[in-house]
Amino acid sequence: MRHQTLEELQAVAEVDAACSVMTRSQRLEHWAALLEQFPDRCLGALPGTEYMRLDVRDKAQCLESPLSIAFADPMLRAQGLRNETYGEARRFFELSDWQLHAIVCHCHVGATMKAGWVAVQVRAATKQDGKLFGKLREAITHWPAIRLFTHARE
Repeated sequence: MRHQTLEELQAVAEVDAACSVMTRSQRLEHWAALLEQFPDRCLGALPGTEYMRLDVRDKAQCLESPLSIAFADPMLRAQGLRNETYGEARRFFELSDWQLHAIVCHCHVGATMKAGWVAVQVRAATKQDGKLFGKLREAITHWPAIRLFTHARE
């Protein structure tokens, strides 16, 4: 599949730039639906995202990963998805590091994962919002002692 900018798409198709902007939940649901189109498709996982330095993690990507599926979609690119890196996916889908880690990291499934499994993880991220455990985990991971421990591995 060839990746095209919004301008390139407008040259060959009528694209309404004023179309409604998708909400976070709609973007995540759309990504999950893309993954479910071929649920048995094997996708690459990113290795050890929780141990990467922040700058390295933001640039991390993997061929044929769940992030590649999202970036290959013209609708998500038209909504503002700029590339298939970890940092861009975190920004665009408004995910915490822990949420995105649960979706793309190899520690849960090994080097490859089924697209259908990833779709379940993406939908779980939409349901975690506002949950006490998710908020508690986010609060704990931002404590200075935890951050020092994390940076010691960098």
